[in-house]
Amino acid sequence: MKWLADECLDNDIILRPVAPLARLRFGTRSGCPEVAGSDDETLLAWADKNGRVILTHDLATMVPALQRQDRLAFTAIVLVPDSLPIGRIIEDILLLDQCSRASDWTAGVIYLPLR
Repeated sequence: MKWLADECLDNDIILRPVAPLARLRFGTRSGCPEVAGSDDETLLAWADKNGRVILTHDLATMVPALQRQDRLAFTAIVLVPDSLPIGRIIEDILLLDQCSRASDWTAGVIYLPLR
């Protein structure tokens, strides 16, 4: 699984000291020159082309952007409410990473919390 953290995702989720997510394959939107500062549609197309699952707090604009996306694209998004505790978010991301296969990630939206 390859993950891409949107610019609005709380950096503490990824950069937390002794972060369990450090072992996952993470990229950040701001760290990818191809999509840094781009609109959501560009990010979705890039993530689809590069096999990334997007993590975002941006519920307001990301879902409409996904709905406008070309139906041939299959971007997967994990929508993370910013009201969830960081520890819970990390646990859910680890669970998704450990318990899913590539075929589970066809176009769609997963909302946290998982349980």
